[in-house]
Parts: sequence; structure tokens; C-alpha cells
Amino acid sequence: MSNNELFRTLHHIGIVVNDLERSVAFYESVGIGPWEAFPSLESYTHELFGVEKSELLASRYKYATVGDVQLHLCEPAEGDSPQRRFLAEHGEGVFNLSFSVSDVDAAENRLTGAGLDLLLRGRQASGTGFTYFDTHPAGAGIVLQVRSS
Repeated sequence: MSNNELFRTLHHIGIVVNDLERSVAFYESVGIGPWEAFPSLESYTHELFGVEKSELLASRYKYATVGDVQLHLCEPAEGDSPQRRFLAEHGEGVFNLSFSVSDVDAAENRLTGAGLDLLLRGRQASGTGFTYFDTHPAGAGIVLQVRSS
């Protein structure tokens, strides 16, 4: 799997916000929606790195589908998480681009082998899940995520 093969299918754009309801109301007022409650992330805590389970589960999410891509809004919990740190350092805004891959572990291995730092990781018992990579040291300006379901 080459790096070019990893970034072919954009799944979602992740946006970190202070107030989930306020952000949803704004987006709906300009015609983006409807917004759906995000399913529980409990199943992704089988293997977890980069955040405490309690912080992951206390964060609030909603999503809307726009064409072939989802927008994810995240109101991070008060504790320590990559999203909370982003919000404290940068304010509200686009946090990550998420790409669908067929094998999240192979994608993770490929990208860590290319020098990207692991930021956050969650896996279900089946092995599917997500991995976030910190690209800021490389000057890329956004977190990249690979995911499989």
C-alpha cells in the first residue's frame, strides 16, 4: 500500500467547537444539515492510545452528510485530549481530514514508517478503527486520520 493509495477516499472533515448546539444551529441556518447524533465510541476503546477512555466517551459529536463527505463537529470533554489541546491552542476550527482505508493497521504502519507521529488511536475488537497523525511538526497544518469500519 503506497501513501498515494491511502488518501483516495475522504470520509469526513473534523471540526472542533466550543458549543456543539450553537455550531449545529449556525450550520443549519445556512442550509448544512440535518445533523445526527454520533454513535457511542465505546466500541473503539478495545485498544486506545492518546486519550483516556473517560475523555473520549465524554466528548460530544454530531455529523452531517454533504455530498459524499461527512462533516463532524466535536465538542471535546474538559479533560486532556488532542481535540481539547487544539481548541485551547488554536480556537475553533478544522482539526482533521479523515480518509477511509481498507486496512487501518497497514495504513498506520505505512504512515508511522514514513515518519508521522501517532496522536490518537482507537480500535474495535474486530481490528477496525481509527488512527490520527500529528502533521504539525512537518508544517502540514492539519491532523490526518485513517479509518476503517
